[in-house]
Amino acid sequence: MQAIETTRLYIQEATLEDSPFILNLVNSPNWLEFIGDKNIRALEAAADYIQRSLINSYRENGFGLYKMVLKEKNTAIGICGFVKRSYLEHPDIGFAILPSYERKGYTFEAATAVLNYGKEMLNLSEILAITSLENKASQTLLSKIGLTKIDTIQPEGSTESLLLYSNSNNNL
Repeated sequence: MQAIETTRLYIQEATLEDSPFILNLVNSPNWLEFIGDKNIRALEAAADYIQRSLINSYRENGFGLYKMVLKEKNTAIGICGFVKRSYLEHPDIGFAILPSYERKGYTFEAATAVLNYGKEMLNLSEILAITSLENKASQTLLSKIGLTKIDTIQPEGSTESLLLYSNSNNNL
C-alpha cells in the first residue's frame, strides 16, 4: 500500500521498527478498556503482535490496521484500518490513538481517509465496525464518518455484546 496522505497525517503500513510505539499504544488506558489487554509488556511481544496482527493481514487480506503518522513531527500517534474477523461477513474499520492525541480530530481525519481508500482502492462494497456499548467516543466517530448502527452482536466465545455498524443502507 502506498501511504495515504491527509492534511495532517500519513497513513501507512506498520513495520517491526514500530514496536516501541505499538507497545505504548496497546498499553494505553483506552486500548486496555475498550479493546482489551493483549498482554504485551515488552518490545519483543510488540514486534510479534505487529507481525501476526498487522503485517500478516496486509499479506493475507490486502489490508490491515495502518499506522497514523503526524506529518509535522513524523511521529506515530495511532492506528486505523481494516480487520477481517471470522464472525463478520465484511471487513470492519478500527482505530486507536495515543491519549495525548485524542480529541484533536486526528482519528476522524484518518478514519475518513481509510474509509474512502477501502471503497475506492480496495473495492470494499460494505464496511462494518464494532464497538462496545460503553465506548461513546467510538460510537460518535463511527456515526460521524457515515456508518449506521444496525445491530448488536455477541461474538462466539465472548460474553460481551457489541454494537455493529455498517456503511451500507441495505441493512436498514
